Amino acid sequence: MDLLERLNLDMKTAMKNRDKDRLSVIRMVKSSLQNEQIKLGRDLAESESLAVLSREVKQRKESLHEFQQANREDLVKKQEAELSVLNEYMPAQLSDDELEAIVKETIAQTNATSKADMGKVMGAIMPKVKGKADGALVNRLVIKHLTNESNQ
Repeated sequence: MDLLERLNLDMKTAMKNRDKDRLSVIRMVKSSLQNEQIKLGRDLAESESLAVLSREVKQRKESLHEFQQANREDLVKKQEAELSVLNEYMPAQLSDDELEAIVKETIAQTNATSKADMGKVMGAIMPKVKGKADGALVNRLVIKHLTNESNQ
């Protein structure tokens, strides 16, 4: 079952259960997916749907951070609730150990030796971990490993 079908089923369930908050999030995601379909003029591939979903999660995380800094607990709780619903549709996240292994393997494959090779490494890693790991975390790990290797 693709993401849009799953969202439709969950939307019906949320309507039956009168779960307004969940329904609102599902409708926002469906709207984003449909806007992307219109923009591309075709049905979305699974990877494109995942990219849209990842973008929604990233927006919520950024908003959550801003609201926390502004001490807006009411808005923080709303963003956390939305993130919780969105995370149900995301693929399982890679563990730190798995991500670390992928980073090391990709650095070895690309023969990267310094921070100057960052773009090459990130370009090779991101398709492997798309939707399964936070890009900022991947970036930090790559920097850590590239600076460790250049110091050795």
